[in-house]
Amino acid sequence: MPDIDRRTNRLLSLLSDEDYQRLRPHLSHVTLDYKKSLYEASRPITHIFFPIDGVASLVITTSDGRSAEVGTIGNEGIVGLPVCLGDDVATSSVYMQVPGTGLQMDARIFRAELNRSSALNMVMLRYAHAFFNQVAQSGACANLHHLEQRCCRWLLMTRDRMPSDDFLLTQEFLGMMLGVRRTSVTDVMGSLQRAGLIRYRRGHVTILDRQTLKQRSCECYEISKLEFDRLLGDTPAAPRTDKTHRSVSEIG
Repeated sequence: MPDIDRRTNRLLSLLSDEDYQRLRPHLSHVTLDYKKSLYEASRPITHIFFPIDGVASLVITTSDGRSAEVGTIGNEGIVGLPVCLGDDVATSSVYMQVPGTGLQMDARIFRAELNRSSALNMVMLRYAHAFFNQVAQSGACANLHHLEQRCCRWLLMTRDRMPSDDFLLTQEFLGMMLGVRRTSVTDVMGSLQRAGLIRYRRGHVTILDRQTLKQRSCECYEISKLEFDRLLGDTPAAPRTDKTHRSVSEIG
């Protein structure tokens, strides 16, 4: 089996050597294509995923067929959070919105390892806390901040999870994340492109001026990053931005 660099996923990088070595034989590299289903609502979660790059989207679909994106996961987290919380079924579906790669593991084996290690369980619970805080922050952001600010925030969040400044990001996904129609996405992306902050063509985004994007974003981007640092600590793959926080081992 090829060597796996656990630093490519923030949660794996936080594990003790003992916990990581128990997981390692059960992790397999997978390609996560655009719109690949990782699990479906009301059906058993058979596998969990540690993304390396790309963005997975949690989607709620109503009885009339309408869908809304309620959360995103990248290389800071895990797809299959209900398993960490003692369940194997979710009310949401998860599929890839920005293609990438990841590490896959059987959910039953992972659950057994959680029951075996209180330290592993603590890391996952702290991630769950950070993730739900991010979802709450996004809900407030959608109600309080204007479209361009929110779009800049999502572009920055997506870039943080990718290996380069160029990545696939469709108007469909942006519209779902922002809760607006494609015409509104076209308008705001066009404005950012004319300002020289991005290049956007045929669903591909290239970040040209990250610093100005941060200036145009709302405070929600930095708040979420600081919260992940506070709860998960510093890692080589995710340098801290809050100099006062402690590592997970120090907190736990």
